[in-house]
Amino acid sequence: MLDLQLEIFLLILAGFGLSKLGYFSKPTRKQLTNIVLCLVLPCATIQSFEIKVDQQLLVSMILVFMVSVGIQFLYLIFCKSCWNGIKDDRKPSLQYGTMVSNAGFMGMPVAQSAFGPTGLLYASIFLIPQRVCMWSYGVSLYEKGTRQEVIRKVATNPCIVAIYIGIVLMVLGMFDIHLPKFINDTIGAIGDCNTALSMIVIGGILSDVPKEKIFDHISILYSALRLLVLPLLIFAILLFLPVESMVRNVCVLLSAMPAASTTAMLAQRYEKDPEFASRIIFVSTLLSMLTLPLIFLLLEWL
Repeated sequence: MLDLQLEIFLLILAGFGLSKLGYFSKPTRKQLTNIVLCLVLPCATIQSFEIKVDQQLLVSMILVFMVSVGIQFLYLIFCKSCWNGIKDDRKPSLQYGTMVSNAGFMGMPVAQSAFGPTGLLYASIFLIPQRVCMWSYGVSLYEKGTRQEVIRKVATNPCIVAIYIGIVLMVLGMFDIHLPKFINDTIGAIGDCNTALSMIVIGGILSDVPKEKIFDHISILYSALRLLVLPLLIFAILLFLPVESMVRNVCVLLSAMPAASTTAMLAQRYEKDPEFASRIIFVSTLLSMLTLPLIFLLLEWL
């Protein structure tokens, strides 16, 4: 867990250094952001749906999926109620960051390390509702226009299209029908660039943020909500539901992840204070180095 978080910070530092040295300008960051959102992330999304479905695990997988859907509804309540006092361009990032965590990048390897192959499988299922929400309601927080225009843009977003393709491939995989190896390898090679490129862009954006503004009170408040309040509330709710311990533990651990890197990607693309979006990613990721082990110890203790 610590190695993974340190990797994130080194990638952010690389982008920060490149920007300070003059090799990573704002126009370049914007172009790279579009490449990540339109090509790299869709490939990573398709890759995440390539799951082998075991009939013995089907019931547990359905349960994980239902819990994840319930968690997204809980996020929606907090998303709509917590940030009404924010009236500027920070609001979409705070709302999006409440709905969507970094469970895709950090959560899957952490779940695998903590709970083995079954934990990884559950994490893959847990991410499906989040991916749908992040590329539907999440994007609508940044998009401007009529409801019909927003729905059309969201429905044709490359990452939403990737979800359609991913679900089809997952179903076909149940009948042992797979993509040709060269296509699958190409998608995997592009998708594997996701973490490095996303974090380097975030580092570049952070280079424009004055040092004294990185740890502002809104970033600290957001981090407390995402890293402690929401996972502990979810844990308390699941304790009173007939959910097996492995399902509960994976869902709680994934809900304790910091802000998603796509928060800064979308803020950059739609020009909604990308410096602030990068700030909440940096601060929440930094603080998660303390909170994630605490959450994991709580789960193990119980």
